[in-house]
Amino acid sequence: MLAITGGKILTMAGSTFECGTILVEGSKIKEVSKGISVPQGAEKVDAAGKFVIPGLIDSHSHLGVVEEIYREEGDDGNELTDPVTPHLRAIDAINPMDLGFQDALSGGVTTVVTGPGSANILGGEMVTIKTCGHVVDDMIVRFPAGLKAALGENPKRSYGRDKKTPATRMASAAILREALARAQDYLRKESPDRDLKLESLGKVLRREAPLRVHAHRADDIMTAVRIAGEFGVDLIIEHCTEGHLVAEQLAEKGIPAIIGPVITNRAKVEMSGLTLKTAGVLAEAGVRFAFMTDHPVVPVQYLAASAALAVKGGLTVEHALKAITIDAARILGLENRLGSIEPGKDADIVVLDNHPLEFSSRVEQVFINGRKVYPL
Repeated sequence: MLAITGGKILTMAGSTFECGTILVEGSKIKEVSKGISVPQGAEKVDAAGKFVIPGLIDSHSHLGVVEEIYREEGDDGNELTDPVTPHLRAIDAINPMDLGFQDALSGGVTTVVTGPGSANILGGEMVTIKTCGHVVDDMIVRFPAGLKAALGENPKRSYGRDKKTPATRMASAAILREALARAQDYLRKESPDRDLKLESLGKVLRREAPLRVHAHRADDIMTAVRIAGEFGVDLIIEHCTEGHLVAEQLAEKGIPAIIGPVITNRAKVEMSGLTLKTAGVLAEAGVRFAFMTDHPVVPVQYLAASAALAVKGGLTVEHALKAITIDAARILGLENRLGSIEPGKDADIVVLDNHPLEFSSRVEQVFINGRKVYPL
């Protein structure tokens, strides 16, 4: 048994314990409170004077798929030969030895969603993984975590410049609709010939996995909302740069967003509306959201810094921290396992020398599934 004692525990479940104790049995949290009697023989971690929080969750990245250091050799983000590749699986591209995984641990990030890039209309199946391990199959929390789709500039630029479709936003939307319609027909057949592309889309149509649509501009966001409504699928808006312009529409339909990257410039035209105020506006409207780094666009270890910058834009500290812990877990459908320090949940725990949204704070220890993984 493991006992983490004496720290200020931000459980993200509604309680904060000054000088509290967390008991961990195996890979799960057994108890958290103040004044717990530590069982004899338990391994003790003294967190006196420290902050203790649940492991952070980066809800959108390309960690292990677009590797650190390498260029073509380690870049497996986009299959630029076909704009419709829903059957590609992130688990077949992840290199667990990517140096980015160590960076994640140094920033207190214990869980990430990683997957294909946004060059294709349908890029492939994303996966939620823990950030420590040598074999990706052992790191998986949920697969698929969603089907990556993209609207806006990226598909247009990737294919239109070669005089291939899609060259317009209309074509991008049409291709997405066509793929979903074909999958509907596939599901209606009693014994169809196997089609991996349509099987993947079938998971979305059966609401086994959400459609996760890359969309920066407000009109692209609303195109994604329109198509999701036509086909009755669960939708998550990825990036949501101009989400503040359509916050009421997202709130009305209960559509969550994953915001970011925050620490970046206006790298392309569709990001001209980038502002630190987006998260605060979405929060006020009642939209559930999480933050992303889009690693390696922003290094994964700067997830907490991204949330802190949103506070500068008007978001509350509490809401910002939820967006990288419990609210992120809720969007991913993993609130029963991740995002807070509660009995029965995975023992993913981070010990810091200061509040996690303080820019100067340092991660001192990280535990995943009850095992110390940083530093080793």
